[in-house]
Amino acid sequence: QVQLVESGGGLVQAGGSLRLSCAASGSAFGINVMGWYRQAPGKQRELVATISSGGSTNYPDSVKGRFTISRDNAKNVVYLQMNSLKPEDTAVYYCNAHIYVLSKDYVYWGQGTQVTVSS
Repeated sequence: QVQLVESGGGLVQAGGSLRLSCAASGSAFGINVMGWYRQAPGKQRELVATISSGGSTNYPDSVKGRFTISRDNAKNVVYLQMNSLKPEDTAVYYCNAHIYVLSKDYVYWGQGTQVTVSS
């Protein structure tokens, strides 16, 4: 029904920057919340950033001040600007979307894009 397609991952040196994009399609309703999660090998998936349709954002301390999430509601695209990258940021990054309809939470995930930060 709803597809999330991610792009922008790659290999960068520590201190560098990357910009991830996630395009959502197939939704007949507005997407309430979009976000980014990441998962490194052997670790649990963790929250990176979220943004509501109204523009409210949340970040964990690990990325606060370095990462910025934004969205284009008209195009259903969410971005993650990552600056001052560190080797510990290396992970597969997943796009996420929530659609609330009739008191139900429909959750969708992208396929993931690899981000590798070398030292």
